[in-house]
Amino acid sequence: MIPEKLLEVLKHDGVVAIATQGQDGPHLVNTWNSYIKITDDGRLLIPAGYMEHTEANIAKNSNVLITLGSSKVAGKNGPGTGFLIKGTAIFITSGPDFDVIKARFAWARATLAVTILSATQTL
Repeated sequence: MIPEKLLEVLKHDGVVAIATQGQDGPHLVNTWNSYIKITDDGRLLIPAGYMEHTEANIAKNSNVLITLGSSKVAGKNGPGTGFLIKGTAIFITSGPDFDVIKARFAWARATLAVTILSATQTL
C-alpha cells in the first residue's frame, strides 16, 4: 500500500533518484515525480529513455532504492517531505505497462516497473 503522503508528493514536481547495485558498485539515475505512473496494483511505472546501465544492473539484481520528495508537501518537521522506497524492478518493452508509458512519453524505449516493498517517509 502506498502512503497517502507519498501520493501527495507525486502530484508535485521534484527530482527522483533511482539506485541500483552493479558489479562496479552503486549506480544512480534521475527522473521526475511527474513522470511516474502508479498502477492499480500499486506498482510504479517509470519511462526509460537511456538507463542502459540501470537495466544491466537490474538484470543481475532486481533490488532498487528510490528517493523522491517535494518542497510543496508538509513533512514531519515543517515544509517539504521525502520518501525512501525499497523495491524490485524489471524493464518492460511490450504490453500494457509499456504502452501506457509510451503513449505519454514518445521517447521511452522501455518502462521501468517497480514493485514497492516498503515506502518510508524520511523528512
